Amino acid sequence: MGRIDEALRRTGGNQPAEEQTRAVANPNVFESPWSFDETGTHRAVTPPAAEVGGPPTEIPPRVPAARPSGDNILAPEAQMAVFHGFRKDFLDRLVIGSTISPYMAEQYRRLAATLHHAQLVQGLKTILVTSAHAGDGKSLTATNLALTLSESYRREVLLIDADLRRPSLHEIFDVPNIAGLNEGLKTEGDGRLSVLKVSDTLTLLPAGRPEPDPMGGLTSSRMRRIIEEAGSRFDWVIIDTAPVGLLADANILGAMADGALIVIRAAKTPYAEVTKAIDALGRERVLGVVLNGTDTPPKNEAEYRYYASNRKPEQG
Repeated sequence: MGRIDEALRRTGGNQPAEEQTRAVANPNVFESPWSFDETGTHRAVTPPAAEVGGPPTEIPPRVPAARPSGDNILAPEAQMAVFHGFRKDFLDRLVIGSTISPYMAEQYRRLAATLHHAQLVQGLKTILVTSAHAGDGKSLTATNLALTLSESYRREVLLIDADLRRPSLHEIFDVPNIAGLNEGLKTEGDGRLSVLKVSDTLTLLPAGRPEPDPMGGLTSSRMRRIIEEAGSRFDWVIIDTAPVGLLADANILGAMADGALIVIRAAKTPYAEVTKAIDALGRERVLGVVLNGTDTPPKNEAEYRYYASNRKPEQG
């Protein structure tokens, strides 16, 4: 049985909620690359990779991605906002927060490690993050994956909010959503997109103002060019898109990405909806599923807490 099928067995109705896995908040997590005051304001500079857990030793030093010549669509120098810090009520769910469970943080590192290996073997770079339906946690998963790849792995990452109907990444990053991908797709000619530089290694392209019918923009040659240029300028491109089980948006973008991750919520997402979402994208394009919202601690949670605490082994 494949990993996808194994994960599907744990969706709603196939396993009691009390048998699912939950990450319990614990302050003993790897040191955040950002420091926050009581209001959540960004105050510090990103520390070296070793201070945030660092990549495994087999990961080679980063080689800067090639930059295309001529005019670029993406324009990091033309920022439409300044990042001051994540919204406070999201901090306990972000891998850079001080209260996230070390078990949960480690799962994102494991996911990033899997993608890193796939990149080395298959050349994957552009990853779509979607879900079967709304509320499964795809946007938070996309954010945490982007943070892990950019901070722990020190890769240059572009995070795109392509959920143009109900964008949400601007809420997590606490920035205005007055301009972004939506406006860029409507721009005639080769007008450049304004992006937000979150850190030295993480860039955000917000969705912009919501669009009830974004299909014209998503199917345009300009959208494809944006994805292609992003792939040439960044080590990783993470695309948060609308739920594939509800709308056709993810299907369209999926054809432009190298692979897709489907986020499912434990004890909530019906098995039939997940399989429908996988079939809609094409099983061959699905890299895996992310089980979200589990509600019982893993048996080895204590081990994660112990290793994350950096305490010396007890003598006995």
